[in-house]
Amino acid sequence: MDELAIDVRNLSKRYELYAKPQHRLMQMLFRGRRQFFGEFWPLRDISFEVKKGEAVGIVGRNGAGKSTLLQIIAGVLLPTQGEVTVRGRVAALLELGSGFNPEFTGRENAYLNGSILGLSRAEMDAAMPEIIRFAGIGEFFDQPVKHYSSGMMVRVAFAVQVQLNPDVLIVDEALAVGDALFQKRCYQRIRELRERGVAILFVSHDIESVRTFTDRALLLDKGRLAVAGPSSEVVLAYRKLLHDEENRAKQGEIAEHKAALQARAASVEVAPAVAGTGEEEPASIASETSVVSEAAERAMDQSHDGTKFEFGSLEAMITDVTVFDGQNEECTTFYTGDKIKIAVKFVIREDMDKLYVNLRIRNKEGIKMYSWGTFNQDAELIAHRRDGFIFWNQKFRAGEEHTVVFTMDACVLGENFYEVQASLIHQQSMNFADQAILHWMDEAAFFMIRARVDTHFFGGVCDLHMHANLLSDGRAELARGA
Repeated sequence: MDELAIDVRNLSKRYELYAKPQHRLMQMLFRGRRQFFGEFWPLRDISFEVKKGEAVGIVGRNGAGKSTLLQIIAGVLLPTQGEVTVRGRVAALLELGSGFNPEFTGRENAYLNGSILGLSRAEMDAAMPEIIRFAGIGEFFDQPVKHYSSGMMVRVAFAVQVQLNPDVLIVDEALAVGDALFQKRCYQRIRELRERGVAILFVSHDIESVRTFTDRALLLDKGRLAVAGPSSEVVLAYRKLLHDEENRAKQGEIAEHKAALQARAASVEVAPAVAGTGEEEPASIASETSVVSEAAERAMDQSHDGTKFEFGSLEAMITDVTVFDGQNEECTTFYTGDKIKIAVKFVIREDMDKLYVNLRIRNKEGIKMYSWGTFNQDAELIAHRRDGFIFWNQKFRAGEEHTVVFTMDACVLGENFYEVQASLIHQQSMNFADQAILHWMDEAAFFMIRARVDTHFFGGVCDLHMHANLLSDGRAELARGA
């Protein structure tokens, strides 16, 4: 128990929704003998623990209960049921700057905020140089906050919060505002706190940050704890949840379209002599109805093997992912600079075009090193108006098997263990955001990169192919491109 920083047990939160103002008064008068309100439960029976020095991410759709959970842990809200135990001082980065007085300067608001958080005047005097440096807003620090942008306000509020030397740090999308340099400083500061044994709760819609920044994660769905476990697995479950919801919405659209076509067909049968229709229209509509119906039924009936590392609507399926060397031999160990080939074999289950085969490569820390696929190649050809095969235009037929080979002529990755993720995507337009996942496979393959210490040694995650020159006259040599 001494190792626990946060202990949440059977936590639930209820809000009372009154249709009319007088119902609230009637509820008080009847002292609970009758209920004049509706119930809304943003949280239901949540239990989890966070140890000292552990970083735990929380993900979920909007309205899943993430912010409510953090506010209860921070002491802003009271739970309706259950218990929350937090050991030590809490710094909560929730709605940063919301309590600032717009007429006060940044410095005055910093002192006010520090006193609210329990810091003495002497502690704030000592911390003020670091707060000013960290906020990085220059002369605006002594200007009224009403002249600040939202990003400047967040900078000052964050700079004050992290001076608390907390035992528990709660972060709720606080880093979404601010430039890249400020975000870098924030993450660096959070890492320092974690190394000192501070427990961290981290909420973000940036699932890549959750995957790489946290040890474990929680997935909330409709107020309940849906999945808890290693961050990589929870992030995958979250992606699958979003995909399934999108798929159900599309199936609903198909069903509505089918019903509309059937209604049109029925109206033609009732009145076949409508001008300009002839006898061909019922057959045409019936044919379209049949195709849509079969597509809907296949979408509902399809299933895969249920492993936790893959999901998709499965109109096309990945059957194998293999890593080869430059001699086309299967291989799992390479050196920086080697040729590496990754072959993705897949089967088509429904006639289609606009297919996009994609790879992601992650190191063992979960950091995405590279993401690229056939559509990236297509887009480059189209943008530069170069001749070449456009994969996106290829038409595939049900039952066909194909293989796409991705080649790295000279691998630039540094020494590490790497995971290959593969996916088949229906790229509906030339907009990268307009996509539907047919099959996504995590841990599709693995390979190791080693370094030739005697001839090709460098530090970092990739080889930037630098070279060094000794310049006798710096300006002259640089001007000539040395």
